[in-house]
Amino acid sequence: MQSIATAVLANPISPDKLLSGSGALLVLAIVLFAECGLLVGFFLPGDTLLFAAGIALATGKITSSFGAFLVVAPIAAIAGNLVGYWIGYRAGPVVFDRPNSRFFRPEYVERSHAFFERFGSWTIILGRFVPIVRTVATVMAGVGRMRFSLYAVYSIIGGVIWADGVLLLGHQLGKIKFVQDNKGYIDYAVIGVVVLSLLPAAIHFARSRGKRPGDPAGN
Repeated sequence: MQSIATAVLANPISPDKLLSGSGALLVLAIVLFAECGLLVGFFLPGDTLLFAAGIALATGKITSSFGAFLVVAPIAAIAGNLVGYWIGYRAGPVVFDRPNSRFFRPEYVERSHAFFERFGSWTIILGRFVPIVRTVATVMAGVGRMRFSLYAVYSIIGGVIWADGVLLLGHQLGKIKFVQDNKGYIDYAVIGVVVLSLLPAAIHFARSRGKRPGDPAGN
């Protein structure tokens, strides 16, 4: 563990540094938990770390069981989501109780609730693949009082698809030298795919907000 600490201090968010040593699985779990559940974790490289772990497991740089990573990674991400929801649920009424504030007005809670009731499933599942969004959306779901039963289901689905999906992708592509040399660009590729998939919903949402109450449908 001392070698891991030394490497991390040298470059705290480098995937290769974070995954060096025998405690790679523990480090991965901590990073995923913090990024998915704690607002201070928005700067952590979850996507890149998962992809790099898949490559390292495929090439033998990490000798731990691949199955262990497939089990622990989604559990850490889901646990982080549940904690993030709880933080938002508890802190929301206190933080957003400032009528004269520009950013923390009570009506923002109602808007968040309406948003998550309508788009919560896509936000929680697809938001997993977008850095910062997966951190903020978790807390805001709690602030907006999204139904916990639905939130938990979508968090489990999203956590498994995201964590295991990126791990498996890295593991399968990790044997290709070009991928090994350019794994740092995985975040951009993932974000591009997710943004394209979210465009129709974003356009629909923008159009619905732009309609006046008396406007007939379709105008």
